Amino acid sequence: MKFLEVLENTLKQDKRFIGEDGRLLKSVIYDAAMGADKQLLELLISNETLKQHFFVDVNGTLVFDKVKFTWVVESRKFLSDSYTRFKNKIGLADRDGKLLSQSSDVVLVWPYKDCVLEGGQTKEDQKRDEIFYNEILAPDQVSRLRNPKVFTNAKRISERGTEEISEFDEKDNLIIKGNNLLVLSSICERYRNQVKGIFIDPPYYFYRHKSDDTFKYNSNFKLSTWLTFMKNRIEIAKDLLSEDGILTLTIGINGYAHLKLLIDEIFEVDKYPGRYIGTITWRKTDNQSNIGDFANVIDYILLYRKNKDTKLNKLPLSEKAIQEYSYEDDIGGKYRRANLLDLTRGRHYYEVKTPDGDIIDGPWMISKEEFEELARNDGIHWPSKGKQIPYGKTYLKETLEKGQIANDFWNTEFGTNQRSADEIKELFGGRVFEYAKPERLLMNIISLISGKGDLILDFFLGTGTTAAVALKMGRRFIGIEQMDYIETITVPRLQKVIKGEQGGISKDVNWQGGGSFVYCELKELNATLMSALQEASSSEEVQHILYKAIDEGRLIPSVMPKDLRAYKDEFAKLPIDQQKHLVMELLDKNKLYVNLCDMDDEDMGITDQEKAFTRSFYRLEEKGGM
Repeated sequence: MKFLEVLENTLKQDKRFIGEDGRLLKSVIYDAAMGADKQLLELLISNETLKQHFFVDVNGTLVFDKVKFTWVVESRKFLSDSYTRFKNKIGLADRDGKLLSQSSDVVLVWPYKDCVLEGGQTKEDQKRDEIFYNEILAPDQVSRLRNPKVFTNAKRISERGTEEISEFDEKDNLIIKGNNLLVLSSICERYRNQVKGIFIDPPYYFYRHKSDDTFKYNSNFKLSTWLTFMKNRIEIAKDLLSEDGILTLTIGINGYAHLKLLIDEIFEVDKYPGRYIGTITWRKTDNQSNIGDFANVIDYILLYRKNKDTKLNKLPLSEKAIQEYSYEDDIGGKYRRANLLDLTRGRHYYEVKTPDGDIIDGPWMISKEEFEELARNDGIHWPSKGKQIPYGKTYLKETLEKGQIANDFWNTEFGTNQRSADEIKELFGGRVFEYAKPERLLMNIISLISGKGDLILDFFLGTGTTAAVALKMGRRFIGIEQMDYIETITVPRLQKVIKGEQGGISKDVNWQGGGSFVYCELKELNATLMSALQEASSSEEVQHILYKAIDEGRLIPSVMPKDLRAYKDEFAKLPIDQQKHLVMELLDKNKLYVNLCDMDDEDMGITDQEKAFTRSFYRLEEKGGM
């Protein structure tokens, strides 16, 4: 038996590695190898041929050569099906059979059936109607990908309704539909160094796939792919931050350690340690599951600042803190007791006579003169029961004005997933979106990192919680989302906010409605073909899209149209899902959307309104350009 057959048969002994069609799942095997999975290692060692090939004996200890193993697993010779062979023939893989993902620099994700598509499906994935796909582009595949893009469908939404516009105002709030990496690159032209606070709730990374069909973002990327995906976006986000700007993001326990190291590098924390502010542990759930042997009830909130001298704001008092103000007088209203006598911190000694006639001589935390001043102004609290020890009074109204210092643990008073689910249900009459963040959590984060009138950015906007809370709190905002639910959930939610909806934090901030925002989209080019691919239901439709792309010059430069036409019969034999994925990889990602520099190209069909709005956004008239 040949070596690769031995490897295939051995791996098939582990059911985790077998898909619904009986074939091995390369991505699952790869992840197991990179994680030094015990069952995988035992399986390989049990076969003498594989043991000799993939293990090195070092003083009696077997050392697994995972680099060599993954190279074999990912080579074009191992499990080379018709789909892989076709890729090799048309130049979509290199001579070693490694695909674009093996020499990558930029990660893009594409919407598909109300999701983000993701490569590397597990056995559970294959049972789902909704699959995920991500594509990774090598540096030589990217030339104009991050160039500024043309905008379309621009309209201003306010209390008066919706109106088409051709100008963008400096004070406008902004919602943009499009791939967030490309939108971030575009808005840098206008907003570089101007964003005071960024909050993102990105797709989380999981060690093991969670087969919950309700995930709108499934994060079962390979770890390296997920980190590249985050790196691409956070690097641009840092450029958008003002000098006193702060980045905050939520992340699950699995991805926390890896992501922190990545952002440490982006913010040069080794050189400027103060740029990492800290990590908040947030209790995200009111209760815990009793399934399995370990319950996860927390997420993390990472905080970074562009300038190490930037200070966080104080937070509004929590409900629990407010309850501590249980006393009241006619002088200042509600107050809590403050220690004046302290055996550890006290430094002053003088006699104080209690109402019972006892004498206390210290140590006091304030001087005798300060104590007497408090006494003259009814600023001393004497307990009505028990031992007579004087306390000072800290009034609630004064503390509310000052706020409280944030700490690194936020309990359920800061909002929970259950609360956010109720908020969405109240807005839309049902749970139209899973795992949105609660408004109270965003209220505290936005309070911490910004002030009235400051600009807030969220480039994983989702249901629009960040934008909704920013509007209610008097901040300006930019929101970016590529999914179609931006039109059915996000924008309608913000319209409800403008009309004065009273859910979430509305009563906390006395929200009465008002405000406006501009909605626009990146002008699609190849993205239109990708949308058509997602809707295609037959091989004939997919082939029609492919040949349309060939005729219009929409393919990546490294693939020759004549090669595709030469193998059209072989292409037609592929399953339709493989045809779709292949065409997606063939489409030139530099032509997903119309580049600004091509705006006046007649072949692009840009309308006068689109040109006017785009020029206004990029201030081209002011700069004397185009």
